[in-house]
Amino acid sequence: MGGVLFFHGMESSPSGKKARWLRAHFGAVTPAYDTTTFASGLPAARAALVEHGPDVVVGSSYGGAIACQLVAEGLWSGPTVLIAPASRLLGGPSRLPPGARAIIFHGENDDVVPVDHSRAMVSETVELRVIPGGDHPLNCLLEDGALGAAIEGFGGRRV
Repeated sequence: MGGVLFFHGMESSPSGKKARWLRAHFGAVTPAYDTTTFASGLPAARAALVEHGPDVVVGSSYGGAIACQLVAEGLWSGPTVLIAPASRLLGGPSRLPPGARAIIFHGENDDVVPVDHSRAMVSETVELRVIPGGDHPLNCLLEDGALGAAIEGFGGRRV
């Protein structure tokens, strides 16, 4: 129990680049789930949340939408790191509930999810970090240390 739980993107998997990086640096667990529709991934994500009881949840794109939905449902209230969350694009919540603690990373050159979707999520407890020149995958966050620093700032521990 504890640690980091990562929800991967629609075209990724538990063996994708971010999942491997998070596993190597934080011992993160990345559940497999069906990405056919937004709703199809939710049952496995809900089960993973209950099973692993994480300290920090990280979600990327489709996985960010999944994480937003779990927060909106009240199933997760802990610290959340979102990478270009596709929540609004997929029909999920366009804002997080009051008091939700999150850091959102979004590339200014994202051609999949408009950065304005993340701007609309900003609140007193939800911070947006727009990455100059950043694309949708934002793999630069792995290389420049920004993702690791955000996780550690929320109490996540490196392995």
